[in-house]
Amino acid sequence: MKDTCIKILFMSVLGLAPFAAQAQLDLRLNYVLEKLPNGLTVILHEDHTTPTVAVDVWYHVGSSFEKPGRTGFAHLFEHIMFEGSGHVKEGDFDNLLEGVGGSNNGSTNTDRTNYYETLPSNALDIALFLESDRMGYLLSDMSPAKVDGQRDVVKNERRQSYENRPYGLAFENIVRAFYPENHPYHWEVIGSMDDLSAASFEDVTDFFKKFYVPNNAVLTIAGDIDPKAVMERVKYWFNEIPAGATVNRPNAPNFSITETKYLTLEDNVQIPRLYLTYKSPMMLSPGDAEMDIIANVLAGGKTSRLYQKLVYELGIAQDVAAYQNSMALNSTFMITATARPGHSLPELLKVIDSELQKLLKEGPSKREIERVINQNEARILREAQSIESKAESLNTYYYYTGNPDYLNEDLARYRAVEAKDIQAMIQKYLQPNQRLLLSIVPKSKTDLAVVKP
Repeated sequence: MKDTCIKILFMSVLGLAPFAAQAQLDLRLNYVLEKLPNGLTVILHEDHTTPTVAVDVWYHVGSSFEKPGRTGFAHLFEHIMFEGSGHVKEGDFDNLLEGVGGSNNGSTNTDRTNYYETLPSNALDIALFLESDRMGYLLSDMSPAKVDGQRDVVKNERRQSYENRPYGLAFENIVRAFYPENHPYHWEVIGSMDDLSAASFEDVTDFFKKFYVPNNAVLTIAGDIDPKAVMERVKYWFNEIPAGATVNRPNAPNFSITETKYLTLEDNVQIPRLYLTYKSPMMLSPGDAEMDIIANVLAGGKTSRLYQKLVYELGIAQDVAAYQNSMALNSTFMITATARPGHSLPELLKVIDSELQKLLKEGPSKREIERVINQNEARILREAQSIESKAESLNTYYYYTGNPDYLNEDLARYRAVEAKDIQAMIQKYLQPNQRLLLSIVPKSKTDLAVVKP
């Protein structure tokens, strides 16, 4: 299944009935939405199950908003935003929240950056103060030394997660070869070492002034709240922050892959791994749900087709995975498989292609499709208790559809899928001449790679 925020689904229903009875319920999540004069969008969801509250701020800026030569800025700010602001000393962001039993974190992807806190509902003002202070007064406390310190932290994170991790440079090589140079997804979210080193203090502050403004942010609060009273507190903390210039989302040039691309990367690994990457429909667009189901049918657990064939029956792979990586501008469908010692990547590719052709010809069984639908709906029930998931889902749906309560429509996409739809998507998107093949092999073992015939 795709690794996106849409996976975090839930429903707000009092007195949950047995699962079977819930299958066709009209699932809705009540919310209040208001925009402040400075453009800040506020979404509130009332849930008195526990005396806690989740605060989730989305800035509509991710790595796709950057430009070549100056990449990694959105992720860099994910670090800088926790290092103090105009009225919050360095270290006090965590200290104030932990002092009331709260927690916080953040994340960055291609399309957005989010920051979130969970804390007792009677301490909500602390989170609002902290979020408003770094939105409105971060630059008051930012210095070249602070930027350099966090720049070094990000560089070290890159070394640990990319350069010094087995197979760690796979995705960086994939996006560089897969997307055209002028495409906003042509670089990894963390940015390059050269770009991180070259960024000046003025480059970094200009990036903040452009994107971290109220009119480019959504503040979502879910939990034990009185929406009317909380809206007044939000206005108290955020009204004085001035709006910035209008931010436009990046445009992605149209591109297609009409001939298979082959890449081989030698790495400090013991066994080879194969990555297949295809262009696929963007987040929540027609075909996105079908591709998600295809990924699940192929490699969603030990009963899936590729796992059964590669790992269990033939014993030529030690793992296999597939997922629809849904994003705003366009998506990628990926299959990865790691060979067992003594086997090569062309062996794996032959079986993968055979299973894809079999799925194209015969389609999935009704039971396979129902399994994916049931997994989605079961996840709803499991995560109904999480106010963090509710806040994140409201933000996710609002960003990608303009409707925070898009849950029912999202589930309906999966319920409507038939076997013929799966076959049509394989025919359209998963052809052998429409992909990038990356082989990562041990040093001096290029004979294990998939190469152009």
